Amino acid sequence: MSNESSAAISATRRDWVTEHREMYLRSGGAEGHIMDITAVGGRVFATHCMIRYKGRKSGKTFITALCYGDIGGEVVICASKGGADEHPEWYLNLIASPEVEFQVATQAFRGTWREPQGAEREKVWAFMQDGFPFYTAYQASTQRLLPLVMMQAVEPIPVFKESDATGHRQS
Repeated sequence: MSNESSAAISATRRDWVTEHREMYLRSGGAEGHIMDITAVGGRVFATHCMIRYKGRKSGKTFITALCYGDIGGEVVICASKGGADEHPEWYLNLIASPEVEFQVATQAFRGTWREPQGAEREKVWAFMQDGFPFYTAYQASTQRLLPLVMMQAVEPIPVFKESDATGHRQS
C-alpha cells in the first residue's frame, strides 16, 4: 500500500483513534480496552493496550493505543501502520529505547520489549492474524515485513493520564 493510501485511510479513522485514546485515558483504562472493531475487519471483542514513549528527535512524550495479543504472558503489538510502506513513528521511537511503558486496561507497567525471530515469529504472526484478520491484508499491501513487538512487564507504574503526553498522537 502506498503511503498516500495509508494516509487516506488514517485520515478517515483519525477521529475514532483520537476518541478511543481519550476515552481510554479519561477512564483510567476502564473503557477502551475492549472495543468492537468489526467495521475495519476486526473482531467484536478486540483487545487494546496503550504504549507511552519518547520521541527520538523531539524528546516529547507520546501515548498510542494499539491492538494487542497476549502470548505466554507477553503483550504483542504489530507495527502495521495500516499496511503503509514505512514503519509507524511509534515503532521507530520504541526501537530507539531499551524500555517501554504500556497499559492494559487499568494496569500500567514499565517493561522490556523484543522482536520475535524465526519459528517463534511465525507462530506469533499466525496468532495475531487470527485475532486481528486485517493484519493479513496489511501485510499483503506492502513489501516491508510488519514488525511484531513483544512486551514483558517488569514493574507496575501509575496508569497513564492525558497530561503525560506532551506531543500529538503519532501513527
